[in-house]
Amino acid sequence: MPNIKSAIKRVKQTKVKNAKNAAQKSALRTAIKSFEVAVLNNNVELAKTTLLNATKKIDKAVTKGLLHKNAAARQKSRLTKKFNSLSVTA
Repeated sequence: MPNIKSAIKRVKQTKVKNAKNAAQKSALRTAIKSFEVAVLNNNVELAKTTLLNATKKIDKAVTKGLLHKNAAARQKSRLTKKFNSLSVTA
């Protein structure tokens, strides 16, 4: 445990930021999983709405610094490819 006042404050700030980042990353993963479940069930309408939600969360993660922009672009591209293959087969 730090003794210096600024170090104590820094530890508190890190805990708060860590919790926010973890919550946002968890919500991102949940959104992606819900999209993948919709794709597996061949539910085009649900997949469309969850795809929009997932891409929104991915973009938000980039602005918050949780994801690199290229990693986010790759994830969005893969999700979109899955959705497009779903709509072609349906």
